[in-house]
Amino acid sequence: MRIRKILWIVVAALACSCSGNGNNSNVSIAPAAQAITIDRMRFHCANDTLKINELLAAGRESGLTGANELVCFYAHKLIGTPYVAHTLEGDEEKLTINIDELDCTTFVETLYALARTTMNGRYSWRDYANHLEDVRYRHGVMGDYSSRLHYMSDWLIDNSTRGNVVDVTSDISCVRYKTKKLDYMSTHRDSYQSLANDSIYEKIKHFEEGYRNHRFPYIKKEQLNSNDVKKVVKRGDFVGLVTRMNGLDLSHLGVIELDSKGNPVLLDASSIGEKVMLEEVDMKTMLQKRQSNEGVRIWRIKE
Repeated sequence: MRIRKILWIVVAALACSCSGNGNNSNVSIAPAAQAITIDRMRFHCANDTLKINELLAAGRESGLTGANELVCFYAHKLIGTPYVAHTLEGDEEKLTINIDELDCTTFVETLYALARTTMNGRYSWRDYANHLEDVRYRHGVMGDYSSRLHYMSDWLIDNSTRGNVVDVTSDISCVRYKTKKLDYMSTHRDSYQSLANDSIYEKIKHFEEGYRNHRFPYIKKEQLNSNDVKKVVKRGDFVGLVTRMNGLDLSHLGVIELDSKGNPVLLDASSIGEKVMLEEVDMKTMLQKRQSNEGVRIWRIKE
């Protein structure tokens, strides 16, 4: 284990020395406070850093610079990646870096980190790791399990406030609003290994207190192919499926693609398809078959 740790430190040093040339005055660098150390990272395998660097190199070679373009580019690169749930869980909270196994949330966060790193003119896995921490954790800093942004409403508010993303749902003229109490985690304590710790459990309950009467915008699924939606939605937007489940806001995430008619289609890490895939039908048709979902919420990376 000591040898492996030394190897990771060497890899990190080499990666950092190769990231960007520093000549672009418009480049924004992740704050030093986000420079998480190797011992606080969890890798899937020894090739993770190489694969991320290869993806970032492909992004640079594509010549794409827009956030949505880059999200689509990387999303298509990841098609076929196996769906695996609970990859972030462990006895200790660490920044999990896993490009080989994705669920719907880690898929979206991976795309954000890849696109943001490329937009900033950086091409090292180390810069990717900084952006992954920034988007996954409250205030962009990893602490214990409770610092992770578990509820997407919390995730969106925190990341919108810090200028990472912008929620465009309310820009759509047919927008509706829904009010819910978010407490699924504390009311299903036995489903979360980390909540066996009383201190962590109380912290999660504390954050839920801020969402006792949470009002958020959404678009009804019946409106997804309407002109109102088509005027605002773009390829590469992120989308979350609004659930009727008590205590929960969004039940699934993905990326929007458009079909030949301009209708939104979901590109996601699918538990049903067991991989990252482009769904075969448009989102309206797909959601009409799902009674548990009543609409969507849409956001994009802020440029």
